[in-house]
Amino acid sequence: MAVIDHETQTALDAASDRYGHIIDRPAAAAARYRRTQAVLATYTTHLAPHGEQLLLAAHIALDQLPDARHTNAWRQLLTALGNSHAAITHVLAQPAAPGTDAEQEQHTFVWPHLVFWADYGYIAAHLADQQQPTGPELGVTEKELWTERARAARSRGDLDLIESWYATDGRLITLAYLVHNDTSTVIALAGDPGAPGWEVIGHYAHESEAVQALPRAAPPGILFADGPSRFNRPSFAPEQQVQELLRGVEVARAAGEVSEALLTAAQAGHQAGPLMRLERLLDTAATFAYALETVQGQQIGARLGALGRQLAFLTREVRQAAEDLDATVAVLPPHRTPNPPRPRPRPALTTTPPTPASPSAAPTRARTAPSARA
Repeated sequence: MAVIDHETQTALDAASDRYGHIIDRPAAAAARYRRTQAVLATYTTHLAPHGEQLLLAAHIALDQLPDARHTNAWRQLLTALGNSHAAITHVLAQPAAPGTDAEQEQHTFVWPHLVFWADYGYIAAHLADQQQPTGPELGVTEKELWTERARAARSRGDLDLIESWYATDGRLITLAYLVHNDTSTVIALAGDPGAPGWEVIGHYAHESEAVQALPRAAPPGILFADGPSRFNRPSFAPEQQVQELLRGVEVARAAGEVSEALLTAAQAGHQAGPLMRLERLLDTAATFAYALETVQGQQIGARLGALGRQLAFLTREVRQAAEDLDATVAVLPPHRTPNPPRPRPRPALTTTPPTPASPSAAPTRARTAPSARA
């Protein structure tokens, strides 16, 4: 699906202007038609014969998992995938005649179901996949010893986090390097590393051993339940880039022209300017950080939220300054004249260009060996 989508987007870009607006509608329609046909053919080959068995295996595996916050949502998602699979196979069994309005209606109907499978079918595949056996966790005494050692390393800055994931039972697991007596050991933490209560559940010689021994990673969640699809690119509103606005200020003659550039940058609404879009970016990033549901995520979310509020204040100040600048009805004084062009001197006709130095004659630099870590 990603390959097909990339090819389609390339064709749509060729049929669009610099702002993403379609200017060659027949070419865009043909690209979307080829996209839907290609995805239907791929689904016919890889999913149509096996979709029911895949969903059945996923349901069986899900029933064997311990209850967690995500299990009920996964169960509903599998049901929705089953409904989409039935809708797609119905279209495949009774295709309309090529080039007819009925075929266009079928494509319009089936495309959301194809996109739904492309976006979230991996959850069914993850559940249906054979579960790998996990290694035993540390005993109580050894767990307390390693947890105390890890907390001490955390306090002195010798605990370097590597990666984290949620297990299917809902636990947050984090891999980290524990540096102790000039020796680095890979350890696994269960719980939020930024909050009290986390503990070490295993130590390993290297990362690959840890991944094999620890519970598998559950598929990460999404920020918005009704969020956009990766394969349905929205129609972007017209937007002037910052470099265009900067160029407008550089060539401006009157205060009103600069005021217009500033007001465009701070414009709100459908055709929002760069400052407003940056403010929305910060707010959405703050929402993501809060959604991590970790102590550090909450702290970073608060920082991003504060930056968003500061930017909102700055945007209002830019808008007010732009209005005040326009009210001056001023122009640049005439003594600000352009510099005359400076032609580059031409070499004499009898001048011989210098011979480039050979690579072997290039000077070498002495390399300093990195100092060994004490």
